[in-house]
Amino acid sequence: MDKGSKINPLLTLEYVQMENENKYFDRKSGKIRVADLAPHISAFANADGGTIVIGISDKKRTLEGVNSYGEDKISEFINAPKDCCRPMPRYREEFIDIINEAGQPDRVLFLHIEPSVDQVVRTSNDRTYLRIGDKSKEMLGENLRNLEYAKGSRHFEDEINRNASLEDMDQDLLDAYKKRIGAEGVDTHQVLTARGFLQNKDGKEYLTNAAVLLFARNIMKFNMNCRIRFIRVDGREMQVGANYNVVKDKSIDEPILRLVDAAKAFITDQLRVFTRQEHGSGRFVERPEYPEFPWVEGIINAVAHRDYAALGQFIKVSMYDDRLEIESPGRFPYIVTPDNISYTRFSRNKTISRVMTEFEWVRELNEGVKKIYSDMTKAGLPAPEFVETPNTVKLILRNNIDERTSYRNRNSGEALNEAFDGIGNIGEQLNDAERQILKILKDNGASNRAGLVDITGKSVRTVSRILNRLVELGVVSINGNKYSKNHTYSINEK
Repeated sequence: MDKGSKINPLLTLEYVQMENENKYFDRKSGKIRVADLAPHISAFANADGGTIVIGISDKKRTLEGVNSYGEDKISEFINAPKDCCRPMPRYREEFIDIINEAGQPDRVLFLHIEPSVDQVVRTSNDRTYLRIGDKSKEMLGENLRNLEYAKGSRHFEDEINRNASLEDMDQDLLDAYKKRIGAEGVDTHQVLTARGFLQNKDGKEYLTNAAVLLFARNIMKFNMNCRIRFIRVDGREMQVGANYNVVKDKSIDEPILRLVDAAKAFITDQLRVFTRQEHGSGRFVERPEYPEFPWVEGIINAVAHRDYAALGQFIKVSMYDDRLEIESPGRFPYIVTPDNISYTRFSRNKTISRVMTEFEWVRELNEGVKKIYSDMTKAGLPAPEFVETPNTVKLILRNNIDERTSYRNRNSGEALNEAFDGIGNIGEQLNDAERQILKILKDNGASNRAGLVDITGKSVRTVSRILNRLVELGVVSINGNKYSKNHTYSINEK
């Protein structure tokens, strides 16, 4: 097993030497001035915590070590959070034995900075920083005020849950988590305590809300909000009353560590795949309605960053004919806005986001949001839209239904007019859904309503409405008694 941190097993020696710096770690040469560590300490403490690795060259990434700088400077490094920041953040130091670039035994120093939950950590010269991606950025003006306001609030995920016990946790999820952090042989109670999921209050131990949201065996017993509701609408807008057009309404209730996979599996089956004939080659090419990454990443971000304290609210995924909407409870957290979301990241739920990062769901350096934009562009689809409402954040992904409809109108309209010469210009009278049903009847012969529902994926009500219109137009005939369950529909050859 590679040498590395015992406090955070993800930080192996190979990782901190070879990987790019990110939201959770930064490396510095031992040549750095102690005072110059202060912005990074402040930044990590004000964000999600992180580790400063001292003794590795910033640019060349060579193992320099710290021994050559003497014990006095090493002590200054260790005391930097205490001497250079106000208030002092909680932290732990750790030495890792190495062989330096000169071939001599040496050490590198890890400063593990813990997140500050309820206060802003400033440098000794009263400047404030925040870790955003791989940079420690100074907070000024409105951004600073927002950070100060946020640090004064309570964090729902860190509060204790008085109703849950260890027996209510899913052991398979706990085992998977321990494996991810390199703690397979460690007692579960010890792991949960070390990671802050078990808190002592008034002489009793309680699980935190984060532990329950992540690991509960029956999440609905403790938090009714931890779910994703999928709604499929037949049309571009939702109707009510007699015109109610919701054809699928599914609630997915799982703890966070299962919620993403369960939602992905279900929604994948609901999304459409379109076949189109290429000009020139004549080949038929299948393309998904939306590339997978943008909508999956949208769901992951919603799960990681939503406001879990918002009572009665849940993540909602709405599928319309022309778009997919992913709506998450809570406004943008802190300094994030619709304008800077592609390059700014700040977690509302630090613990949950950290665990999801360890499970390789949440991407660092905002790579995830950037890739949402790039994948939609590569697919020839409109840019994603992030919209903030008074109580939610909504991601809107639009498809190319207008382009497809125009293409279908040109091609299927011509084919149908030729096939049904003498009954008028069919292509101009029928909408896209009616044209689809007519094409199925033309290709497959007589079909019953249930069969058409299965093929199209539309609701019984929608298919019935389409068939009734086609019968009224005289394009389709009913075979048998229309009141019988066994009657079928076919093209009216007359």
